[in-house]
Amino acid sequence: MLQVNKVSKIYEGKIAYRALSDIDLDIEQGEFVGIMGPSGSGKTTLLNIIATIDEPTTGTVLIEGANPYALNKNKLAQFRRRSLGFVFQDFNLLHTLTVKENIVLPLTLDGKRVKEMEEKAEAIAEKLGITSILNKRTYEISGGQAQRAAIARAMIHRPKLLLADEPTGNLDSKASKDVMGMLDALNEEEQTTMLLVTHDPQAASYCDRIIFIRDGKLYSEIHQGEHRQAFFQKIIDTLSLLGGDDNDFSSVRPE
Repeated sequence: MLQVNKVSKIYEGKIAYRALSDIDLDIEQGEFVGIMGPSGSGKTTLLNIIATIDEPTTGTVLIEGANPYALNKNKLAQFRRRSLGFVFQDFNLLHTLTVKENIVLPLTLDGKRVKEMEEKAEAIAEKLGITSILNKRTYEISGGQAQRAAIARAMIHRPKLLLADEPTGNLDSKASKDVMGMLDALNEEEQTTMLLVTHDPQAASYCDRIIFIRDGKLYSEIHQGEHRQAFFQKIIDTLSLLGGDDNDFSSVRPE
């Protein structure tokens, strides 16, 4: 589904900075994969390259066998809108719109009929438990509700690949658990391929496997297996070997 081949990223400047070195990564259709590493390890750079927001200096990214970087500007915008879904730490909702208007935004840009948009918004809102807030403005809802709305917006056009950058970063532990449970359920039910960048071991423990990055290079990889609690402990152990500041990683235990 996703192939990252020998991807490197060098930022030019007075002193050139190598953010990524020869990254190889294969993700199968329907997998839920996490990326972890200390601050400055290159994990968000990698996510941005996969998201077609940032271009690799060398190497290739293939999504369903196609190279999005070979597309012209308009076709790339269309590809990003139709094939990718995005969930961010700060929700990125538009405050001038209602929750429902935010959710249907990708469909509006594609010129879908109003009735179709309404039906899709209501169906996904019900699935995510936010039907009661559809007509509210973003400043009238909680952080957990805002992130559910952002997930609804990311999923409404049924993207092939959902990219989440620290989606629980601004949430308390209860809301974090709810949001990760929802992403897990959507991954299961819709078979959407998901890629999660996080520093939170509890959020990461919902993934099928975790790729660890240090200093722009692949460091190691672990798989979930049978028990989430054991997987959580493996994540903690790997992070302690990986190094980085204590405050880079949350120490909340999964319930």
